[in-house]
Amino acid sequence: MTTSTSARTSTSIGNRGETVNPASPAIDTASVTALLERGRTLATPVLRAAVNRLAPPMDTVAAYHFGWIDAEGNPSSGDSGKAVRPALALLSAEAAGAAPEVGIPGAVAVELVHNFSLLHDDLMDGDEQRRHRDTVWKVHGPAQAILVGDALFALANEILLELGTVDAGRATRRLTLATRKLIDGQAQDISYEHRERVTVEECLEMEGNKTGALLACAVSIGAVLGGADDRTADTLEKYGYHLGLAFQAVDDLLGIWGDPEATGKQTWSDLRQRKKSLPVVAALAAGGPASERLARILAADAKKSETEIADFTEEEFASRAALIEEAGGREWTSQKARRQHATAIAALDEIEMPEKVRAQLVALADFVVVRER
Repeated sequence: MTTSTSARTSTSIGNRGETVNPASPAIDTASVTALLERGRTLATPVLRAAVNRLAPPMDTVAAYHFGWIDAEGNPSSGDSGKAVRPALALLSAEAAGAAPEVGIPGAVAVELVHNFSLLHDDLMDGDEQRRHRDTVWKVHGPAQAILVGDALFALANEILLELGTVDAGRATRRLTLATRKLIDGQAQDISYEHRERVTVEECLEMEGNKTGALLACAVSIGAVLGGADDRTADTLEKYGYHLGLAFQAVDDLLGIWGDPEATGKQTWSDLRQRKKSLPVVAALAAGGPASERLARILAADAKKSETEIADFTEEEFASRAALIEEAGGREWTSQKARRQHATAIAALDEIEMPEKVRAQLVALADFVVVRER
């Protein structure tokens, strides 16, 4: 695999902390912020009510994870995430001609599944920081992280099924299928950490499962609850799936070169975890001196213990990131995000929907690939 100079984006892709955006569409920041805030405002009361159903101490552990309280149980206004999925679920309902409120149960269900995955992923990956503070397993212990994650998944299905409609059953089926794919993706991700080589195709399949599947569900579930036919829901899922791949490609860039002040994670976080993310896999597949040198270094790293990796200096991680970039992995991933973004946008032309809703879905897609966290 090679990266041609003519294909390069004009976006800056310099050292860690600089811009890592793969595309630079003009973003209507006020419009996107309003969409995200609408999703958060409409979904959060229902989400809080769902969490309140949990038995102590799971209710307070979940509240900590969502940023509603601090580690001592005091009210907090912590970062609760970007709220992209709730925003998509409400737009999904509107795409089917329903009121945005119809999508609220779907928005909450998807958000519960997403956070179930985050709780478990943080524990499995050993991540100590999320959203600029300690993760649940670090504060409340691994057992609580597992239990609360399981409980959020159960709540997600409960929220949908208690609607008692045929469309709620259809929505639940899509959510459970997306959840299974998400779990498949996490299993693939973990297994790849212990392999010297992973193909680009394997990496894309893993990321399609881990990220694409749930975003695809988010942008179809509101439409299903609003009575949309399967063709409409499937097309919206197509948009969401490719948006998810773009989203994950940007995440992979941020996982190596993102500014910790913006991402809330450690410097070089994916390199610390030996993740076979897209930039790494693409660099290894590129061939050439930098690629071959990187392959030798990562093969040696694979034989090291977790403690030895933890003792690496900043310079050692920086040198690996530099080799990934020199081999073309950073640029290839940037271009991949750009292509997936374009494919997602093109899918919207396959079905009828209000023009305002289409424009808002485009704006959210633009936001996903032009972000710093």
